[in-house]
Amino acid sequence: MIDKIRTKRQYEQVLELIEGFIKKANEKGGFKNLSKKENDELKKLSLLAEEYEDNILKIMPLPVTLENVVTIKMKELNITQAKLAKMLNIGTPKLSQILNGKRKPDVTFLKAVHKKLGVDGNFILENI
Repeated sequence: MIDKIRTKRQYEQVLELIEGFIKKANEKGGFKNLSKKENDELKKLSLLAEEYEDNILKIMPLPVTLENVVTIKMKELNITQAKLAKMLNIGTPKLSQILNGKRKPDVTFLKAVHKKLGVDGNFILENI
């Protein structure tokens, strides 16, 4: 096992191994069902990938905000802002203003985000 990721290719190989463990865990009913050796290796690989991302790729996590969560959901659904606005029963300009921080989300928007996008109500309350 490598002690440090030095190249992009090594990073990609580590990600493939991590994905393999995740797939195996899903098939077995969760990470608790992996062997101790598998869990230890997954932890080491994850730490190696995190170190490479932090120091070489400089991947900075997005701040966890309601606007970012809604944007991520939009990308996951592979829809445009216009389609999301229609889905949430609000105007496209209003959605754009909320996502860009130029307008505060109102109750109608928050309820729609909870019901239509499945965003946890506690998260919404903590982040408005």
